[in-house]
Amino acid sequence: MKSGNTHAETKNTATDDKTMAIVAYLTIIGLIVAFVMNNEKKDPFAAYHIKQSLGLSLCGIALFIIGLVPILGWIASFFGSIFLLYLWIMGLINAINGKTQPVPLLGDKFEEWFRNI
Repeated sequence: MKSGNTHAETKNTATDDKTMAIVAYLTIIGLIVAFVMNNEKKDPFAAYHIKQSLGLSLCGIALFIIGLVPILGWIASFFGSIFLLYLWIMGLINAINGKTQPVPLLGDKFEEWFRNI
């Protein structure tokens, strides 16, 4: 009977960790909530996706600042935002599928920059 409870607890923990990883991609507030919740649990899967989402959020803020520059900044911000949307979708799909695969091009850098989180 004890092994049945352990299996159910393991399944719930895995589901919770996957949920935290998905929530991290949804909004900035979701990222903060996932970060705070994972600070208590220290789950590597959720932490991985929190790092990826944090990197994407910071890139979004950088694109917003670049977009303040007339004409050239607008163009760079437009195309950068489309690329950032693609990266966000890839990260979200990886979290939904339970994969710890970095987002294309920048994901490895996010892991390096945020390794202490």
